[in-house]
Order: sequence, then C-alpha cells, then structure tokens
Amino acid sequence: MAHKIVNGVQVELTAEEVTAMEEQAVAWEAGAYDRAMADLRSNRNRALKDSDWSVLSDVTLTPAEKAAWMNYRTLLRNITEDVLTLEEVQSITLPLSPK
Repeated sequence: MAHKIVNGVQVELTAEEVTAMEEQAVAWEAGAYDRAMADLRSNRNRALKDSDWSVLSDVTLTPAEKAAWMNYRTLLRNITEDVLTLEEVQSITLPLSPK
C-alpha cells in the first residue's frame, strides 16, 4: 500500500488518494510524446538559430560549404516529419553541423 508523511508520521493513503495518484501517472505518461516532441523542436530550433549566419548574403562560403550548410538546415527542418511515436522521437539524433 502507498503511504505519505503527515507531521513526520507515515500514513496510509486513502483509496481516493491512490486513485488520484494513478490518474496523475496515466496523464503524465499520456503526455510523454508531446513533451518529447516539444524538446526535440526546441533543440532543432536552437540548432537552426545557431546556423542562421550561414544563409546571410554577406557570408563568404565556397559553393560546397554553402551546400553543406543548406543540407544541414534542411535536415533540421525536416527532422520532425513522420515521427509518430515516443520511441521514434527518442531515437532521433540531431545531425552534426558542417563546421
């Protein structure tokens, strides 16, 4: 049985408290995909922001370097496409920048 501490004393949870805890656990688990996608998008957006300089008109890059940066940014933008499960989100690694 589950317990809580009240004024330093271990007390058994009521049936209602156990039910509420179980409902919270289910709700938390149900939101796992959304939290993981939000984290992935945040990391992706940060990487895109960090590479914005590569597409400025006054940046001097060779055609090969420019193509590498453009490809990198395309990979970043497309990274969330067709990702439907938590396991798929968790298996994604952001591509390495062409530095």
